[in-house]
Amino acid sequence: MVKLGAVRNLHHQVIQELGRLIVSGELAAGKSLPREEILAERMNVSRTALREAMKVLSAKGLIESRQKTGTRVRDETHWNQLDADVLAWRCASMPTDSFVDKLVEMREIIEPAAAATAARRRSPEQLTALEVAYEAMASAEDLDAWTVADLAFHESMLKATNNELLTSLFSVIETALGTYFVLSARNSANFKNALPQHFKVYEAIRRKQPEVARQAMIKMVADSRSNIRRQQSGK
Repeated sequence: MVKLGAVRNLHHQVIQELGRLIVSGELAAGKSLPREEILAERMNVSRTALREAMKVLSAKGLIESRQKTGTRVRDETHWNQLDADVLAWRCASMPTDSFVDKLVEMREIIEPAAAATAARRRSPEQLTALEVAYEAMASAEDLDAWTVADLAFHESMLKATNNELLTSLFSVIETALGTYFVLSARNSANFKNALPQHFKVYEAIRRKQPEVARQAMIKMVADSRSNIRRQQSGK
C-alpha cells in the first residue's frame, strides 16, 4: 500500500517540476503537454498524482485542459502572478530585467504608503519588532543574514499598518522581495549601505511622522532601484 505522505510528495514534486518548466519558458505558451499516460510515465508518478497536480497548476492559471485539444500551457497574462509558487518559480529562473522593474514599481506603489500608515497606527509592540529587525540588519555579518533581517524589517513595517490585507500581501510577495533585496544589496558597494535609510524609516515611524516616513521609504526604494540598474547596465 502506498502511504498518503508519499502520494502527497509525488503530487508536490510534479507541481514543482512542471511549474518551473512553464514559468522559465522551457514549456512555452501554447505548447501541448503529452497525453496523461505518457506524462505520468515520464515523470514516474501515478496518473492520480498527475491529475491532482494538474488541478493545482490549472488553478494557478498555468495550464488549461480542453476535451479535443488536450492540456496546453497558457500565456503568462493568465497566470496568477501573486501566487507564492509562481513568484518563487519566476525568481528561481533568474529574474529578467522587466520582472525586476515590475518589482520596483510594486514597491514604489505599496511601501511609501505603508510606511506612512505604520507611523500613524503602530503600537509599542510593533515598534519594538521593527527595532529588533533593524538591529539584526545592523549586526548582520553577511548577505544572507542581511536579507533575512531586511525581510523582517519590511514585514514588521507592514504589520504595523494594522491592515490585515497588507500583512497578508507580505506572505505572498516574500520570496520575490527576498530575491530583490539580494540583487540590490549585492550590487551596492557595501550591502549595509541601505542601513541609514532604514533607520530614517524606523525613526519616522517611532516619532509618528507619516510624511517623513513616506519620503524616507521613497528614497529607500529609489536607492535600491539605482543598485539594480547598475547591475542591468553591467557597471
